[in-house]
Amino acid sequence: MTIQIPSLRILFAGTPEFALLPLQALIDLGCDIVAVLTQPDRPAGRGKQLRASPVKQLALEHKLNVLQPESLKDPDWQEMIARLKPDLMVVVAYGLMIPGWLLTLPRFGCWNIHASLLPRWRGAAPIQRAIESGDAQTGVCIMQMEVTLDTGPVYRCLTTDIEPVDTAGSLHDRLAVLGARALRDCIVMLAGGELPQAIEQDESRAVYARKLSKAEAEMDWSRPAEVLQRRVRAFNPWPVAWCELGGQRLRIWKAEVADNVAESEPGQVLVDGKSLLIGTADKMLKVLELQRAGGQRMTAEQFLNAQGANGLMTHAKE
Repeated sequence: MTIQIPSLRILFAGTPEFALLPLQALIDLGCDIVAVLTQPDRPAGRGKQLRASPVKQLALEHKLNVLQPESLKDPDWQEMIARLKPDLMVVVAYGLMIPGWLLTLPRFGCWNIHASLLPRWRGAAPIQRAIESGDAQTGVCIMQMEVTLDTGPVYRCLTTDIEPVDTAGSLHDRLAVLGARALRDCIVMLAGGELPQAIEQDESRAVYARKLSKAEAEMDWSRPAEVLQRRVRAFNPWPVAWCELGGQRLRIWKAEVADNVAESEPGQVLVDGKSLLIGTADKMLKVLELQRAGGQRMTAEQFLNAQGANGLMTHAKE
């Protein structure tokens, strides 16, 4: 049976910017988006004013039905969603666990766009953990959702290389494009009357991407320089790598391994002309861009001009 795309009733669930391009892809295909589930408006900014999620803003621009339940366990919300009678649910970084009753509500189940090459990096922070671990490649998967976390069969994967200069932010943006493309491919196939081939995940290769925390972003100078450089990239734009230097806390936005500089003690600071270098377990890490608490991002040269080498301690605190 061939399904016409406009008659395919889709319930979309997503919240942050990563979900915008997939939602736009469904809009552009002319799908019947019966509702958009997104997180309730949250306080944001210095004024702590309520702010709609990026997905809500896009949905309202296209006059889509927006639903913002605090919990999917609420019977009233369950009844309201059930009345929508979706053929398919698409989930992209929604932020709430999808309960069993909702997984089985649509006749084609629930598809999730996950930002890794499953089964590697299941969980909350797949983009950051891929960079932190030094993976050469990552990608996106369209996965059939199950009650257990990120374990369902995979319909489609698209890959991309992780470049040496990639941050979590730059990789996020590239994967969002791939996610929208992969979703479009699968929707077109479904509308043509067939599901993409489902490939079961190999449990022996599963790796968990634990949630990020601010505490882990503190630089540990007893680690190798390459490891620390990857962490700087992985934690950009959040939670941002940081250390204490010269009696002040500094966020490190960009750094590189200084291969041509002699080794130094972990945490030892070297000011070499316009360069700020810090010793690690092996080589030195060259800080390229940093930020004082409450200040603006600046280059190491700008920081040194303002700070002066004499104002720096000989060791960065771990």
